[in-house]
Amino acid sequence: MPFIINTPEEREEMLRATGAGSFEDLIKDIPEEIRLKKTLDLFAASDEPQVRKLLETLASANRSTSDYTSFLGGGAYDHFIPAAIKTIVSRSEFYTAYTPYQAEVSQGTLQAIYEYQSLICRLYEMDVANASMYDGATALAEAVLMAMNVTGRSQVVVAGKLHPYNSAVLKTYLEASGHNAVIQNDLADGAGSLASLAALVNESVAAVVVQQPNFYGCLEDVEAIRDIAHAKGALFIVSADPLSLGVLAAPGSYGADIAVGEGQPLGNPQNFGGPYLGIFTVRQELVRKIPGRLVGMTKDRDGEDGFILTLQTREQHIRREKATSNICSNQALNALQAAVYLSLLGKEGIRQVAAQSTRNAHYLASKIDALPGFSLKYQSPFFKEFVVETPVPAADIISAMLEKRVFAGYDLAAHHETGLLIAVTEKRTKEELDRFVESLEAFVA
Repeated sequence: MPFIINTPEEREEMLRATGAGSFEDLIKDIPEEIRLKKTLDLFAASDEPQVRKLLETLASANRSTSDYTSFLGGGAYDHFIPAAIKTIVSRSEFYTAYTPYQAEVSQGTLQAIYEYQSLICRLYEMDVANASMYDGATALAEAVLMAMNVTGRSQVVVAGKLHPYNSAVLKTYLEASGHNAVIQNDLADGAGSLASLAALVNESVAAVVVQQPNFYGCLEDVEAIRDIAHAKGALFIVSADPLSLGVLAAPGSYGADIAVGEGQPLGNPQNFGGPYLGIFTVRQELVRKIPGRLVGMTKDRDGEDGFILTLQTREQHIRREKATSNICSNQALNALQAAVYLSLLGKEGIRQVAAQSTRNAHYLASKIDALPGFSLKYQSPFFKEFVVETPVPAADIISAMLEKRVFAGYDLAAHHETGLLIAVTEKRTKEELDRFVESLEAFVA
């Protein structure tokens, strides 16, 4: 959004309206010790051409997936985004009216959200989807809090390898609410140990959480995990990559009570890590406990279809002690991008994207595994990501590959582990995959 400076006259008018005699009066409640005591170190004033040149120079220092071949994953992926998406979501009626508080003047926005909800329900094969949440991590944390609210229990068990950042967000949420999470550390070939999980789940557990595919890209035995959870009366929460559902079973088909996910792969750019959108779905019996916004369809007095915010569980709509969430905003513009993406690709298009990503990933994995000194860390089935053990530190490979304009992957040393996490999407061509393997030959032991 463009920055329009306030004139001195406008500032005086605002001060009079607030009853403050000066700007210092306006900020008098801010402690002196945390105020900036020096002027900002800004560039000298310049004319527009020079400012534009400076900004372009600064921007050119960025390394983007438009200029580099990307094998980065770990939660944000370089999938193809049709040009039509930006054109559609940039229309003024979408771009400027994404807060649907006043239903009578927000019918278009509400309908767009309703269509998003409908598409997500079909993708995840769940009964109800809300109008999205901040991101996948907060959606998962809210799902766990919801499970505790529903069951009256105080613990959650994480099956298999959850994304470390999602795990950190979950722990923060739970600690703030006086609860705790039991993280299942026992893994068997990159996936969760079912025997270890069964020993952890008891009648105090509100929910069992699983990421599918997990952080390493491996597939978890979701049906066995469901059985372990339900046998002890715990809810079964699945965090699923939405595009994986083009080739993998949907959470609703194998008995998920709550299914969440990160919606970035659905037509949203990587954007330096955000903003993204959190997918949140439940089975029908839990609809009155769902956090965030929910858009429903009704009839007006003339019998025409109309859209409304319904079954509100937010503190802005019902008594605070009855609220199930304090989430006060959803990512409506990002959700709109996801809806447009799903509409443009359709069921068959999603299948093709998922299938191409799978084929590319398995092709590359087999080629790398054949290199001396390189090996697949896990032999479990995987979707579009896999971990490679390397003959030299992964950081050295990542650094060297930048010179070849390649993002080689994610260094698991950031989480005190060994290996290079590599993600492959439908955008990668056979030529790019083969060049990547050829470049890795320089590191062969």
